[in-house]
Amino acid sequence: MRQISNLLERSAFGVCAYLGKKMGITSSRVRVYFIYLSFVTLGSPLLFYLFFAFWLNVREYIRKSRNMIWE
Repeated sequence: MRQISNLLERSAFGVCAYLGKKMGITSSRVRVYFIYLSFVTLGSPLLFYLFFAFWLNVREYIRKSRNMIWE
């Protein structure tokens, strides 16, 4: 079960884990809230999720390129 969880977390860009870490709650609870919110609002949080995933990837890319310049 742990392997499946790790695979899903890596393929899902780590958005729920990042939000959970910032808010101080487990990532599984963030996922459950995200799923419930998606059902209630007919999927509109999906746009937020995709935007946040894109932003995290861009931020990671900038952070890696910044480290390479100073080394």
